[in-house]
Amino acid sequence: MLIPADFGLSTFFITFAPVKYDVIIIGSGLGGMECGITLSRRGMRVLILERQFQPGGCMQSYKRKDCCLDTGLHYVGGLDVGQPLHDLFEQYGLLDLPWQRLDRDGFDQITIQGRTYRFAEGYDRFVEELAKSFPEERAGLQEYVKMLQSTDEQWLQQTNAYDYLTSIIHNPLLVSIISGACLKMELRRKTLPLFTFAHGNGTFIESSWRLCGEGNILVNRLREVFESLGGTLLCNAEVTQLMEQDGRITKAILADGRTFEATTFISNAHPAITLGLVRESQIIKKIFRMRISTLSNTYGMFTLQLKLKANTLKYFNHNKFVYATDNVWDNIAVAPEQPQVKGILISCPVPTDGTDYANIIDILTPMKWRYVEPWADKVPGKRGEDYVAMKDDITRQAIALAETVLPGLSEMVERSYTSTPLTYYTYNNSPRGSAYGVRKDYSNPLGTILSPRTPLPNLFLTGQSLMLHGLHGVTMTAQYTCDEILKIED
Repeated sequence: MLIPADFGLSTFFITFAPVKYDVIIIGSGLGGMECGITLSRRGMRVLILERQFQPGGCMQSYKRKDCCLDTGLHYVGGLDVGQPLHDLFEQYGLLDLPWQRLDRDGFDQITIQGRTYRFAEGYDRFVEELAKSFPEERAGLQEYVKMLQSTDEQWLQQTNAYDYLTSIIHNPLLVSIISGACLKMELRRKTLPLFTFAHGNGTFIESSWRLCGEGNILVNRLREVFESLGGTLLCNAEVTQLMEQDGRITKAILADGRTFEATTFISNAHPAITLGLVRESQIIKKIFRMRISTLSNTYGMFTLQLKLKANTLKYFNHNKFVYATDNVWDNIAVAPEQPQVKGILISCPVPTDGTDYANIIDILTPMKWRYVEPWADKVPGKRGEDYVAMKDDITRQAIALAETVLPGLSEMVERSYTSTPLTYYTYNNSPRGSAYGVRKDYSNPLGTILSPRTPLPNLFLTGQSLMLHGLHGVTMTAQYTCDEILKIED
């Protein structure tokens, strides 16, 4: 770098050598930030490059008028002492954030065919609560919670979730009920591994929590911890190319022309996006690129966020899952010409104004890419009246289904905000707007559960597309990625 210096009549240039980092991380989502903290604690000089104007990925929140809205943080499981996330969140400085424990007698409430069933906290209490309605299925419920605590990862990865559930539970309605909180994953009857199903349900039964306040509280804490350890985070820093030299990545090139060098690189982006950054390679073979680029991705989500009129809806300290069908596994199996809302998750952020009334509620429902693909080449805000009409139709359907458990909801709404898979595609660089990354397949675990390692010895992956999604899954994966790097360093 040349900086002009002027002393009197002469001008000359001072040359500064560019900083070379130990690790450069692409993307400041949860996995990227956690990797940054872990490696900084080991004394490494770490740089995180974020393409957006603020960090956090799906954890961040944003403002609309007087509303603060979250993008993907709704609730988290397993934070109590001795549970999976307790020690890890303590390590990342997240444990002392203002977490609120959800109702122990019914943290998730599943409504099917007009009847509501409660998920109680604790494995024994979970069984007892559901056995009240299905006493003949007690043995199957006990087998189910035993499976949730299994550590046999190979068996879980190679077992079909739906086939397993129907082998131990004989009442189809109960199968739907215990699967009913799975709008936080893609329920796919033919492919979903029991591994994904178990990790997406077990920790929430141990304990479930909401953050009191916006998601940026969590993001800001991660940033504070990372920077206190000497880490550097740059926003508006979109990586467009990773340069390979002598079989290793040597530098990251940004859209604005800046370059940064490092010994090791981690990408928190989707694996296909990551390989696209390595434009020319002597190490990455075409067959590997094809394998990654042709992996199937999970469906996206339609998110409806409702700003409510003051003092109209009492806060509820649980999640509501509501279905218009008696088989939740068919929630998105049928693909008609127009999107149909068959199941929703209703989440209620904790009021921060000192009242007992909800200010916002979030409603989520699965949505396939095919419904938004016609507008994929349009920029946000300029997708036309047809796109708006499509979103309005889904909004009406979602509110109508929500009113089966929240009567009069439509009259409580002051205004609404929506997002579709196009939103995830545009802002989070998620292929086809996928909400949960690469689709896992129990019949092909080696092909769909990805290693943090790539053919390039100093390029690593992290994030939801590798093993598991969600806060728990991404945190586990970040640990796995860092372990692989530290093996080399040690």
